Amino acid sequence: MLRNAWYVAAWADEIADGPIERQILGDAVVLWRQQDGEPAAVAAFCSHRRLSLARGRVAGDRIVCGYHGLEFAADGTCVNVPCQSGIPNGAGIRGYPAAQRYGLVWIWMGDAALADPATIIAIAQWGSPDWGYNRGAAMVYDCNYLLITDNLLDPSHVTWVHPTSFGGSAGEDVPMRIHEAATGYTVSRWISDAPVSPFYRDLVPFAGNADRLQQYEVRYPALAVIKAVFVPAGRGGGAAQADWGADAFVMDSYNFITPESESRSRYYWFQLRNVRPDDAALSAAMSAAVLAAFSEDLVVLNEVQRGMDACPEPPISIATDAGPLRFRHRLGQLIANETGHQA
Repeated sequence: MLRNAWYVAAWADEIADGPIERQILGDAVVLWRQQDGEPAAVAAFCSHRRLSLARGRVAGDRIVCGYHGLEFAADGTCVNVPCQSGIPNGAGIRGYPAAQRYGLVWIWMGDAALADPATIIAIAQWGSPDWGYNRGAAMVYDCNYLLITDNLLDPSHVTWVHPTSFGGSAGEDVPMRIHEAATGYTVSRWISDAPVSPFYRDLVPFAGNADRLQQYEVRYPALAVIKAVFVPAGRGGGAAQADWGADAFVMDSYNFITPESESRSRYYWFQLRNVRPDDAALSAAMSAAVLAAFSEDLVVLNEVQRGMDACPEPPISIATDAGPLRFRHRLGQLIANETGHQA
């Protein structure tokens, strides 16, 4: 797994008065808030008796162990051992850079010297009064994170996995366009003159058939931006635009996958939409509908992992695997380069 990257550790509102523990890339980490409200993160276990610091408390900017009161700063330095005047050698633990953006707390799992919060994804519409927002609780998948990125680079799966929500029979044979960038891969296609899929029917601000853009962008190591655009039939088919017109529906779905281990992943998500931004009932309904659709993915991908574990032979590949395979190949190169650099 790629360590020199920002991963989502928690929703910001999950870290309130006390510390919480998370498993990220196989590391147990504890997060808390400092006095200025900024998040902090360190290795989970106290250097003395290895009690999780999530069992302790926050004192000012420090985390205090709940067993013997050892205190640790945000960089992992042990700054107080109550029963003695000095700090033993080796008392420090690892600290992890942390930052808060978009209602999420992010953690850098690699070389702290390389951590730059400015490299966290930029979301231009965040906080705009013209865009509505909805979110849901984090979801835990019992599968490898790459099965999720595979899924997010495969628009064709919506026909089969989400027939009553995101999907529909129209366009199932429309080929994908694949675009490579330094940050990852984008797979997209236009489906022309088709009925609006069930999930979007009450959102699209026009009647009749639509041209629909499915654009699935996945960035290294495991972050996806899924753009859904619906315009009246006959108006689609071109490149992405800044302004699709007053009667267009646009929804950007942000998906953040955090590997807990090789076989377990945590999935954070929210959507931004260009219609009815102040409609709280609509936001709640969208969150419930998205959760239901993503739960369909969860069931399928957990079963895919079970099948992968049970079958020693490598799976076959088909045309719709082109984007996921290229993404996996390039990410593998990045991981190999990082491992070689750190060795």
